[in-house]
Amino acid sequence: MVFSSLEFLFLYLPITLIAYYAVPLRWRNAVLLAVSLIFYGWGEPRFLFLMLFTIALDYVCGYLVGRWKRAGEMRRAKGAMVAAIVINLAILGFFKYYNFFADNLRLIPFLGFIPDLELSLPVGISFYTFQSLSYVIDVYRGDAEAQRNPVSFGAYVALFPQLIAGPIVRYRDVDDQLREREHSVLMVSSGIRTFCAGFAKKVLLADVCGALWADFAAIPSAERTVLGAWMGILFYTAQIYLDFSAYSDMAIGLGKIVGFRFLENFDYPYIATSVTDFWRRWHISLSTWFREYVYIPLGGNRVGRWKLVRNSLVVWLLTGFWHGASWNFVLWGLYYFVLQMLEKLFLAKWLDKLPAALQRLYTMFFVVIGWLIFTASDSFASGAEAWRYFGAMFGVGAAGFAGPTDLYDLVRHLIFGVIVVIACTPLPRKLFWRGYARGGWVRTAAAAACLLSLTAGTVYLVASGFSPFLYYRF
Repeated sequence: MVFSSLEFLFLYLPITLIAYYAVPLRWRNAVLLAVSLIFYGWGEPRFLFLMLFTIALDYVCGYLVGRWKRAGEMRRAKGAMVAAIVINLAILGFFKYYNFFADNLRLIPFLGFIPDLELSLPVGISFYTFQSLSYVIDVYRGDAEAQRNPVSFGAYVALFPQLIAGPIVRYRDVDDQLREREHSVLMVSSGIRTFCAGFAKKVLLADVCGALWADFAAIPSAERTVLGAWMGILFYTAQIYLDFSAYSDMAIGLGKIVGFRFLENFDYPYIATSVTDFWRRWHISLSTWFREYVYIPLGGNRVGRWKLVRNSLVVWLLTGFWHGASWNFVLWGLYYFVLQMLEKLFLAKWLDKLPAALQRLYTMFFVVIGWLIFTASDSFASGAEAWRYFGAMFGVGAAGFAGPTDLYDLVRHLIFGVIVVIACTPLPRKLFWRGYARGGWVRTAAAAACLLSLTAGTVYLVASGFSPFLYYRF
């Protein structure tokens, strides 16, 4: 089930909220666990056992870590934590990466016997595995107390607002909220506004950008122009941000409606002034997870230059591979590793001297190239086609700079493009909150905008059908 579906909006969500608010406070975590399992099982019933196993495993391991730490038995506590890490990553690795490694190993003549299991990837397994692991590690580090109530822990792991595509919520960030959280009209209304903003961003902007990108990507390479290539990849650049940030907005909004405050997952990454700054703003929960649980344990940046390079290389390889079992994701991770190392070791002092506009232009250029690498396995039949698309962007093998169709598309999509650019900046939020704080007609307009976005989005869904999120497959 996806947030941007008629079943979710008009069946699942109303029933869930009625059930949640109809029971006493002490039963609400149980309701959340039940409805979250239904949410996940709606589309993936055969993988429910995996999630339930993860919940049981990490609950028991977390309990043992806490118990043995209190008893001063640190070796046993560390053993329980290591067991949780190894088993969780083994499950994730088997379902997500077996096909990848098997396909590549079978290319070696004497390893052709490796079977092709054709495993399906459980939706959201990367998200809930990392989230559940953070609990055991936080308990071992002393950043959180072991959760005694298995229902509350299950609700944390399976919490439907962010179950499928994040943000990745660390246990210590919601530990107190699992025990006691705020339920108020103000928080619910804020959640509704955030959810509606994300819904409109997804259905009315991201999906349209995706359709336009698909049209440009489908143009035969012999007919692709420089202008057409750039328009296409720019629409994909807009789509992936609007789509993923829309899911995060909807998750944060739903969290507020049921009393949870999740941290922001995006901070307008397309206004970043460097590649390093971009990654402080993009998918913040994933970057934070790798920093807290991989980069810092390896020594972080408080080491010599070569160990700093090693630590960064490990993190970026894992970041790329986390996104998918394909060589283009590995290349994408290495691409950002090289860019960040160049900035940290050489370019930062020069970038700081440039005007902000040039810093942002530099950043977006490399981000756009990065998205072409990222999408190579999806939009192109082979890596060779991706390289041809890349060449067309710079005139290599292109059918000229622009053709009549490109100019027509440029004019036809100009107004929509301007709207998309504005939507990727802080301007809409700044204008809204500035007016909302003053009260009066702006608050009435906000309510009307929520209703309008839901109505327009629903009409679009009825006409276009299924509207999945890009990050579901990660």
